[in-house]
Amino acid sequence: MAEDMNKSAAETEEEYQPDLMTLEDEDGNEVTFEVIDALDHKGVHYLAVVEYAENEEDLDEDAQLVILSVGEDDEGEYLDVVEDDETLLEVSKLFEKRLSDQFEIE
Repeated sequence: MAEDMNKSAAETEEEYQPDLMTLEDEDGNEVTFEVIDALDHKGVHYLAVVEYAENEEDLDEDAQLVILSVGEDDEGEYLDVVEDDETLLEVSKLFEKRLSDQFEIE
């Protein structure tokens, strides 16, 4: 038991593994996104994603937060952009409050 208490933080913490998904844009190009948060609002599950950069020097300071809704049909789960402006504004504000401590949001 004493051995467990002497382990370093690096040994006990798992390495960060981003939650990635590859989606196809409107032009047919594959784009990889990282899920940075998720929440439920009015019975719908939403994801906040940003374009993924593997290296820190490739990070885009002006990265756009993309909000996707998760739906389900006979074929399983699917992702969709939030097209209703009122819903998008509500969910955006919720994500902004949740993420403002971690990210600089304009």
